[in-house]
Order: sequence, then C-alpha cells, then structure tokens
Amino acid sequence: MADDYRIEEDSLGEMRVTVDAYWGAQTQRAVENFPISGITFGRRFVRALGVVKKAAARANHELGFLEEEVADAIVAAADEVIAGDHDDQFPVDVFQTGSGTSSNMNANEVIANRAAEITGAEVGDRVVHPNDHVNYGQSSNDVVPTAMHVASLEAVEKDVTPALDTLRAALAEKEAEFADVVKTGRTHLQDATPVTLGQEFGGYRTQIEKGLARVDKSREHLAELALGGTAVGTGLNTHPEFPTLAAEYIVEETGVEFREADDHFEAQAAHDAMSEAHGALRVVAGSLNKIANDLRLLASGPRNGLGEIEQPENQPGSSIMPGKINPVVAESVNQVHKQVVGNDAAVAAGAARGELDLNLYKPVLAHNFLQSAELIANASETFAERFVAPLEANEAHCADQVEESMALATPLNVHIGYDGASEVAKTALKEGKTVREVAIEKEYLTEAEADEVLDPAKMTARGILGED
Repeated sequence: MADDYRIEEDSLGEMRVTVDAYWGAQTQRAVENFPISGITFGRRFVRALGVVKKAAARANHELGFLEEEVADAIVAAADEVIAGDHDDQFPVDVFQTGSGTSSNMNANEVIANRAAEITGAEVGDRVVHPNDHVNYGQSSNDVVPTAMHVASLEAVEKDVTPALDTLRAALAEKEAEFADVVKTGRTHLQDATPVTLGQEFGGYRTQIEKGLARVDKSREHLAELALGGTAVGTGLNTHPEFPTLAAEYIVEETGVEFREADDHFEAQAAHDAMSEAHGALRVVAGSLNKIANDLRLLASGPRNGLGEIEQPENQPGSSIMPGKINPVVAESVNQVHKQVVGNDAAVAAGAARGELDLNLYKPVLAHNFLQSAELIANASETFAERFVAPLEANEAHCADQVEESMALATPLNVHIGYDGASEVAKTALKEGKTVREVAIEKEYLTEAEADEVLDPAKMTARGILGED
C-alpha cells in the first residue's frame, strides 16, 4: 500500500523504502542486491560506524566545512547509532560489495535521515545529506577499514582481554589450590614421572598469559586508521588536518588509543593488520582448545577414565543413560576453536587479496574477526566461571595412580642404571607389583633408600633423589 513506503532517490533513480526505515535508496538497493546469507553486521561494527561518522562530523565542523546545526544533528544521530538505538536499521548482508560501500552508505543514510528529523525536518527531506554532509571528506574506501579497526580493537580491549584475564585468574586459583596434589604425568598418553596438578594448571595459566601478550602485540597495527585517505589513499577532497583531528575524536569517544595510518595506501590496499591480529586470536583459541581437551581427559570417567579431577554437573549428559554427566562447557570451547580456525582461513585469504589500490574483502574480514573475538570472549568467560572454577581434585585417586605407575622407576637410573631400572619396571608390570616393592625385593634399595628415591612428591622438582 502507498502508505507503507516512501520514495527515496539516488543517482540511479527512485526506490521504494519502507516508511518506518531511516535508510535510503542505496541501502534499499543493497538489500535487494545481496540476499546472500541473512547475516548482517553486529553491534561492534555498527557502533564503530557511528563512532567514525561522529568523529568526522566533529572534525569537519571544527575545520569549517559543516555548519553547526548540521554537525550537531549528525553528532546526535551518530550518538544514537553508537548507543545501539538503530541496530535494526542496518539490514545489509555481510556478503556485499567488497569495499563495504553499501554499509557505509547505510550509515550515511540512517544518520542523515535521523539528523534531519532531529532538526525538525521530515525523513527523506535531505536537509542533512548522506553524501555531502555525513560522508563529507570521506570515502567508503577509508571509512570501512577505519570502522574495521575501531570495532576490532574495541572488541580486543573491551571483550577479549578482560575475558581472558578472568580465565587466567581462575586457572591461577586452581594452580594454588592444587599445588600439593601429586599425580601421574603423561607423555604420549602414557604414564610419565609425577607432577603436581598445580603444575599442570600453572602451565595452562601461562598459556593464557602468553596469549594475552600476543593479542596485545597486535594492537600496534590495529591502532592505525585509514580515515583521510578517501578513494585511493591520496586524500583527495579532504582537509590535510582531517585524519589526525578525526582520530583524536575517535580516541576521545572510545577510550582506545588510535592514530592516523602510517601509509594510507597500505591501509586501504592491504589488511595485513587484520590478518596478524586474527592470527593472535587463532593461537588463543588453540590454547583454549588444548586446555579444554586436557581437562576433559583428566575428568574422564568417573570410574573408568582418568578421574583425577571432578567436573561440575552443568547439565544431564544423556537422553538415554541416567546419571551421565558430560563436559559440555569444555566441548563448547572445543567447537569455538574449530570456528575460529575456519574464520582465520577466511581472514588470511581475504587479507592476501584485493587488487592494486583497494582490498575488496573488507566486509568478510570484519565479520569473521569480530565473530572470533566475540566467541573467544564469551567462551573464555563461560569456561572460567562454569567449568574451571568449580573443578575439584580427586587427591586419593591421584595418589593411588602415582604409586602404581611404572614411571616411578625413572629416578633409579642414576642409582642402578637404565637397564636395571627397566628390569624393575617390567617386573613390576608383569607381576602386578609396585616399582617400590620390586626395587626392595631385588635389593636395589633398602626401605629407607626407597622412601627417599621413590618419593613421588620429591620427583615433581628438579634434582637427583638420594644424592647428598
């Protein structure tokens, strides 16, 4: 019905737009041109577009290119986009034009129409123009990579880093709690010399700490903003002071340190920074996967597995086996890893392409990076709170397993030689005895010497047991 839509125009002519939409003709064309996935940009990227448009309006007003009333209206409308008030007004599919022009114009049209409304005009009146005002001194080719970096670095600093620190703290607590729990070490999934459960958790803590450091290193290049390069990096149609001034306003808005790109041609033609930073996320996801897998193994059983730790009962594990509890949270972490690895392949492939002066994989790079950041942040927080924190050690079972381990023969090497120690281990296994029992029976050690040399707790530290 005629009352359900209004007419908007662009350089190609008229388009029908739903009457309650703030977007205009170019966005509507994109909606119709790209019915690809049904996946649209999420909160972080939409917020970043608002941040960039607000900063641009403030800079252009300060430089004398936007009248105060227009600039103020754009800033007010952009603030609403930043706050998430208009997320439903960004309907463009992620799989669109490779420059992200459709999403840039989506932001321009939404902010322009809402700004017009703020001034008292009607939506569609163009008293605030999407190109001449909201996009002044900009191009999709510098706006979109700027929004990519703003969204990505905000996601890293405000989501990923705090979540990983929560997990680090949870692992550190278990490291201290389990410091005196001696258990069997395992290499090649076979019994090895004793370790403490705390030492294993200390290794996990260190993995996360090193992951945090890797992610932090990637921020140096993500902090560079392409804004000011306009179409190809030359900065045509923008003021020389615009990039630095706009970057300062973006820093003010986000609380994150950003700066003008070292080289605008590189910033628009290549996205190595995105590939580098996502590589750090992939490594972190691998760490999470390793830790989750280890904890699943340690909790396996509860009677016919390793059973060294007791996992939380998050939910019933089976629709047919009563009482079964599965490590469901750890399994979700494993699945996040697989998704992030897939995303990394897409990011690496996209960042390595693009012809000449423009990389044409911007939307898919942004989408995959932000999805990985969100998944890692949510998985880390959930893993820490719902799986790691409630873990308990099965100390008695750990002690029994250590005593039965053939690997206790290892410190005998320095006392009776490798061959003698091997004989002790093989005899113990064949006769169903402990290493201690066989070593005493064969008179390699006295009982007192066995207490010293075959003390599992002492084996968890560097040194030669039984030597003065």
